[in-house]
Amino acid sequence: MPKSRITFVCQQCGAESPKWSGRCPNCQEWNTLVETVLATGRSSSALERSQKITPQKISEIKFVNSGRLKTGIGEFDRVLGGGIVSGSLVLVAGEPGIGKSTLLLQLANLSTKKSAYNKDKKTSIKFLYISGEESPQQIKIRTERLGIKNDNILFLPETNVESILNAVNDLKNQGQQLLIVVDSIQTLTTDDFNSSAGSIGQVRESTSKLLKLAKTTGFPVFLVGHVTKEGSVAGPKTLEHMVDTVLYLEGEKFGTFRLLRTTKNRFGATDEVGVFEMGQTGMLEVNNPSKLFLSERQKGVPGSVVVATMEGTRPVMVEIQALVVSTQLAIPRRLAQGIDFNRLQLVIAVLSKRLSLPLGSFDIFVNVVGGIKIEEPAADLGVAMAIFSSFKNIMVDNKTAVFGELGLLGETRQVPYTPLRKKEAKRLGFTKIISPENYASVSQLAKALKG
Repeated sequence: MPKSRITFVCQQCGAESPKWSGRCPNCQEWNTLVETVLATGRSSSALERSQKITPQKISEIKFVNSGRLKTGIGEFDRVLGGGIVSGSLVLVAGEPGIGKSTLLLQLANLSTKKSAYNKDKKTSIKFLYISGEESPQQIKIRTERLGIKNDNILFLPETNVESILNAVNDLKNQGQQLLIVVDSIQTLTTDDFNSSAGSIGQVRESTSKLLKLAKTTGFPVFLVGHVTKEGSVAGPKTLEHMVDTVLYLEGEKFGTFRLLRTTKNRFGATDEVGVFEMGQTGMLEVNNPSKLFLSERQKGVPGSVVVATMEGTRPVMVEIQALVVSTQLAIPRRLAQGIDFNRLQLVIAVLSKRLSLPLGSFDIFVNVVGGIKIEEPAADLGVAMAIFSSFKNIMVDNKTAVFGELGLLGETRQVPYTPLRKKEAKRLGFTKIISPENYASVSQLAKALKG
């Protein structure tokens, strides 16, 4: 029987302290130290790990290409890098009510109708939905709303990790291939710790056991994670390091658009984005996001510019709106939605210096329509044009698309994927392209707009 010791663990950064204090000595956060009982002896699992193992030569390692499981949701497969990899551990995070459980239930319905991991030998899949937050009746209501009637979906209301592992082993012994979802990782507890669910130790150890389950059985495991008010994954930072893929489902809670992003992917790119629209029957794929984002655009209004951005390897046309109004405040307001605030400040400074615009006495509001967030500098030129258009009350032609980076000297700089951006713009009917290729500086562009 392993001995135990009491320590205090910070729920924000995971640092340990021998005694309680009001402020964590490591991350300086207040009221985050929680009493935790840790095992110090050699448990049975530790004895198993202490058995002698022999290193292998890399040439002796057998490569097994088990293929990827197509989920039936094209946007989901795009973000994962082509489908679900056997034995992968995927973390799906997002704000409460954003649609994580809805999306995963739709994945359950479609993926269990597909072929499984081996291309040569097709195997049916059972979907095991483990819920620590919702009752079977609540899940039933959601499946009825989504129109899901699939006997390959199994439901397990359990929060104890050891009980979950036993249930999975029983299904495995019956010859079942499983796709597992745990909703959510913050509700699980393990017998190795006496702390409450959601604590640093519980989350870390529960994830470790589920990781071992995924790697030894080859069953993909999806973990639903909570996020903090800052938008990051709740729990220890090691949680993101332990998993193979980290997915973020984001969007306006009361809006209809949802974006699925990946910040870490050991089996694919990290710059792909899946676009969904929340409807009465669940998440609907958006195969042409450019058309959707521009569907309600008003024509003939100053301050509106269409920008050709890149979301991964896919060009997306979005509308950037700017509003410039005079202010009586000593410090004018600056508001940015969908773009980095510091980037907006940089663009305003360049316009003020290079075009001699008196923007210091005006409030400036910039918004990317549709709730999408643009992180690349290729939107600089579009933001600058929108601000200039609103300030001068000049309308930008409706058939004009813009992209380009703006330098501190007022010069425009080339951006990657120029041919793809132009191709997407022309496909949607834009006849004029404003880019660094035809305008070398913001001064030249301003003269063209005035003319």
